[in-house]
Amino acid sequence: MSGTTLIRKEVLLKIAANSKVEIMNNFESPSKTFGSNTFDDKVMREMLPKDVYNKLRDTIKKGQKLDLSIANAVAHAMKEWAMSKGVSHYTHWFQPQTGSTAEKHDAFLEYDENSVIERFRGSQLVQGEPDASSFPSGGARTTFEARGYTMWDPSSPAFIMEGPRGGILCIPSVFISYTGEALDKKTPLLRSMDTISKSALKILKLFGNNTATRVLTTIGTEQEYFLIDKAFYALRPDLMITGRTLIGAKPPKGQQMEDHYFGSIKERVLDFMQDAEAELYKLGVPAKTRHNEVAPHQYEIAPIFAEANVGADRNHIIMEVLKKTANRHGLALLLHEKPFAGVNGSGKHNNWSIADSEGNNLLDPGDTPEENLQFLVFLTAVLRAVYKHSSLLRMSIASSSNDHRLGANEAPPAIISVFLGEQLSKILNDIKEGKPSNATKQFIIDLGIDKLPSIMRDYTDRNRTSPFAFTGQKFEFRAIGSSASVSMANTVLSAAVADSLDLLHDEINDKVKGGMEFNAAVLQVIKKHIIETEPIRFEGNNYSEEWAKEAEKRGLPNIKRSAYAFDALKDKNNVEMLTRQGVFKPSEIEGRYNIKVEQYITSLEIEVETLNNLLKTHIIPCVISFKSQLLENIRNVKELGTTLPKDSAEPEMSILKKLNENLQLVIAGLSKLESSLAKASALNDHSKKAKFFADNIVDIMDEIRKPCDALEMIVPDDLWTLPKYEEMLFIM
Repeated sequence: MSGTTLIRKEVLLKIAANSKVEIMNNFESPSKTFGSNTFDDKVMREMLPKDVYNKLRDTIKKGQKLDLSIANAVAHAMKEWAMSKGVSHYTHWFQPQTGSTAEKHDAFLEYDENSVIERFRGSQLVQGEPDASSFPSGGARTTFEARGYTMWDPSSPAFIMEGPRGGILCIPSVFISYTGEALDKKTPLLRSMDTISKSALKILKLFGNNTATRVLTTIGTEQEYFLIDKAFYALRPDLMITGRTLIGAKPPKGQQMEDHYFGSIKERVLDFMQDAEAELYKLGVPAKTRHNEVAPHQYEIAPIFAEANVGADRNHIIMEVLKKTANRHGLALLLHEKPFAGVNGSGKHNNWSIADSEGNNLLDPGDTPEENLQFLVFLTAVLRAVYKHSSLLRMSIASSSNDHRLGANEAPPAIISVFLGEQLSKILNDIKEGKPSNATKQFIIDLGIDKLPSIMRDYTDRNRTSPFAFTGQKFEFRAIGSSASVSMANTVLSAAVADSLDLLHDEINDKVKGGMEFNAAVLQVIKKHIIETEPIRFEGNNYSEEWAKEAEKRGLPNIKRSAYAFDALKDKNNVEMLTRQGVFKPSEIEGRYNIKVEQYITSLEIEVETLNNLLKTHIIPCVISFKSQLLENIRNVKELGTTLPKDSAEPEMSILKKLNENLQLVIAGLSKLESSLAKASALNDHSKKAKFFADNIVDIMDEIRKPCDALEMIVPDDLWTLPKYEEMLFIM
């Protein structure tokens, strides 16, 4: 015990001594290094034959099928470029359903009897063969069926991830089974991008646009995270194993002073941020924004938007680079949605929009949105998509970790709703009532100070409590967890919007064919759907209890725990929509349901075992040590007999009573937890088991935490072995 406590004290002294940052004026303009480690358009134009470059460019920009005849030339150029930068190995970099990325490194070497040569063939570029047996498939594959394929995604640029002794050429890829099922997150995302492009083009043609060849789905993902000193992290088994603190008393000061948000960034953190950004710039990731977030030691990074598959890749790259850079700086990066109970959790805001091949944003209201019928059709399609498939969107952000964050007065609730803002809401209400709309005004903010200019007010205010808010030319899906891949959320969103666009197209087209004037047909169709989707629109405080009651009246689902959210993948309407749009096969939907349920159960089982170990190896021994001290003091007082006042041992007795009370609660909680785990183990149905965990075991863990946190406030600091919140969140 004393040894562990000594380690904690030594850590505090070490951090205090090493908190200074060396100032180095070695700034290099991002424009000089940006993309230097990516096989981007500039490199391809320089290194590829013109005809090969043009064919590859058509694949990337126009969505045309890859011409395999160019693969050898591309592979050779890619190898030559990579080797010029000290790279000896390549990997097909893909996104299995583990939530992270995967890679298997192969050397460029080929051997014969007499020599070794560096070669990279087109067949190796286009297709790889990893072992698929150990990746989750949800029953689509059995363990003995090992073969899987990675296939190059040419629309996302290859990049070099630098290592200690040279870099690795990473080739963004999809991952499929031997029989063709998508085993990854990216394949369905690419399918959804194709289907919404086809559906949106049909709408554009209704409005006379015959020049657009493609519609692009774009995303910009804001990534939140925590940083703590790596030494603290090493002394917290719960943080290392589960990503969150399973116990820990709140400090007197947390975030209640609201002094951290957008505050001055500490030098040590800024040093880390600048180092990470330099790496990201080389990888072609346009990191734009950085700032302090709400909680102590919480931060955010945001890149400029990109096509959805590229944006998803970039978000994975950001998370990986942040982890590696933090480690080099003696820091631990925490991506769990709720690493510290009682303070702000972390998410990633997914800014989603669509644009045509000519660069026109289809969610741009224009100067007079009430007259922009094309915009109103796309807006209505999004509203209908969210209304009809809100349970599917809730499923797309579901995880045991995100359950700790959603609805905790720091993130949107589990109720999916849409915020449009005063102006757009008025336009839709006017259409609903069948009266002319004149919502557009000169929204100018003038402070009346000569030195400051007047500015135009945006179409909508920001509603940070809304899970799905229109924020001017885009929708911000705020409910995705910080550790999650953004691929699933964007896949189901694009598929649902495509399905609604198809319906609106057919309804408008039918009315026009029936003799109705085009504008009148459009207004009549969108009016019907504006009325139908009205329940999903909410402009107020999504955190309030009143909204939960109102949402129930409107018939909106409020799925608080992910074990129940996964059922959206079994809903007939959702399954039919996803298969109709060609985004998933029925077997792939079933597989994803099984994977999500299994991952939910496994995550909680790991948390339970970690909590059990913490209690038995840290908390209970700490309490026993303090009890021994108290009993020794009490015995000494009694031995002195009448020489001391009668109530001299009263302080020790009072503390001892509190210790025993809380310790008994911990032990009772452990017994209750073991009993519940035995019941869970007897359940063979994974769906029932997940719901049992959600309804019972999660709450028992919370019950156990309360007396543990109370004990932390009673046991002397020099006997407590685990770093405390006040240390982890305020010492850097």
